[in-house]
Amino acid sequence: MESIFLELSIVIAIALILAFLMKLIRQPLIIAYIFSGIVVGPMFLNLVKSQDTLVAFSQMGIAFLLFMLGLNLNLEVLKEVGLVAFITGIGQVLFTSVIGYLIAISFGFSSLSAIYISVALTFSSTIIIVKLLSDKNDLDTLYGRISIGFLIVQDIVAIFILMFLSGYVSGVSIPSLLTTTFLKGIGFILILFIITRYILYRLLHNIAKSKELLFLFAITWCFVISVASSYLGFSIEIGALLAGISLASSPFHYEISRKIRPLRDFFIILFFVALGSQMTFSITSLMVPAIVLSVFVLIGNPLIVMTLIGLFGYKKRTGFLAGLTVAQISEFSLILVALGLKLGHLSPEIVSMVTVIGIITITGSTYMILKGNHLYNSLSKYLGIFERKNTEIEELSYHNKKEKYEVILFGYNRTGYSLVGKLQKMKKKLLVVDFNPDIIKRLAKENIHCKYGDASDTELLDELPLNKAHMVISTIIDTEVNLQLVNKIKEINKKVIIIIKANQIDEALELYDAGANYVILPHFLGGEHASLLIEKYRGNIGKFLKVKLNHIEELKKRKEFGHEHPKHERHH
Repeated sequence: MESIFLELSIVIAIALILAFLMKLIRQPLIIAYIFSGIVVGPMFLNLVKSQDTLVAFSQMGIAFLLFMLGLNLNLEVLKEVGLVAFITGIGQVLFTSVIGYLIAISFGFSSLSAIYISVALTFSSTIIIVKLLSDKNDLDTLYGRISIGFLIVQDIVAIFILMFLSGYVSGVSIPSLLTTTFLKGIGFILILFIITRYILYRLLHNIAKSKELLFLFAITWCFVISVASSYLGFSIEIGALLAGISLASSPFHYEISRKIRPLRDFFIILFFVALGSQMTFSITSLMVPAIVLSVFVLIGNPLIVMTLIGLFGYKKRTGFLAGLTVAQISEFSLILVALGLKLGHLSPEIVSMVTVIGIITITGSTYMILKGNHLYNSLSKYLGIFERKNTEIEELSYHNKKEKYEVILFGYNRTGYSLVGKLQKMKKKLLVVDFNPDIIKRLAKENIHCKYGDASDTELLDELPLNKAHMVISTIIDTEVNLQLVNKIKEINKKVIIIIKANQIDEALELYDAGANYVILPHFLGGEHASLLIEKYRGNIGKFLKVKLNHIEELKKRKEFGHEHPKHERHH
């Protein structure tokens, strides 16, 4: 027991040191954990003697990871971005797997190994992408919503693949296996739904009165469903995922998520450490395919997504930034090949190769995503081939180039919605510019003058009557785009009032220095508005009741438009 404790202590200490170093260079900590396993494994220090214990802990890590994924699986995002997320998600999986399979076969891998490798290349890390988009404050942008949408589609596809593989029995024909797996899976999900709907949720209301009891229940539920899944011939991982999904609609899922997250974080460290410690990477035989496949993921996957999004008529900037989010493989990919090793389908060398692809692509894509705007500015003139002219949307764009618009608004989002309503009441001549085709369709239907275009496109800015405007408002949250916009407007019209949106104080100060007349900081406006209401109505409960009823009506209208407050912990 003391030796196991000592080994774990050393492993965690090494993981801490490497994690600190990765944090300094702004890399996901998953890389530090894998490197920790390599360092303590047989390739270097060979410190891990209690391999079975580490594997058992890593199994718990996978279970908690998938439990949390199911718990936070938000299918509402798919409604927000609709068909483009679904088609892009499915299309990217199909194209990547086919091309990846051909590349793997060309390197001499067997058909079964090539299938595993190609499928592993299709999945991108929802956890890493959400974290990076959150750090950039881009979760609520158009490309951010589309990215999260097709990542959810990828997750659903991965779930079915894992269910199929976990039900695999050697010697059974594929049609028979598909039928059996499908019937057992549907039966299992149906029974789980009935138990959850008619028994579990009623128990939860009593259990949730004690936070400690809720925490213990969540772990128990995860383990019980995982064991039941294993008993039915599926994997523990699938059971954990379904256990999480079954609680996703519970009013207590946020509380459960907060309680389980530290457990997940600890055990998932050990999963990636165990994965790294098992690496037996052969440089001479597998380095070339690892590099070629990594380049395909880093460049090929974004090109596939850019092409698919372009076909829907979205601007090249949206396609480019969304494409960068699929330039890495995910934890699902590593779980997939680990399952293939357990089933005897893959050799340790192939698992090691896929792990190396993970290290290369996660590292490279992190820099690509964080520097996405800089990359776009450098490459935008070459990306026109991915932008299909959307004649339908262009025709719907309802504006007059000779019209003297008093106000030009960039971005009809939650903030823009409020501003348009107020400006219409003031009888202002208004032009709205947005790069979301669905928004343009809605504005045209309401006879609001609008223009389909991207504020970062200098050609678009030259077309707009900025020189005649009295006021220009941008509700875009991209500081670089806003700075470009302010500079352009100041060149054309020095008397115009410029109102810009920002999320951070430093960004606001930078925009003020550039010449903005007022910077909207949404996170502070709520407090300012509430303080004004308190000052205006003081202790008059009747007036507050009137404000409440008006606010409820406004919120209902916003819900119809699909407006929601940003959820920065989505899929964490």
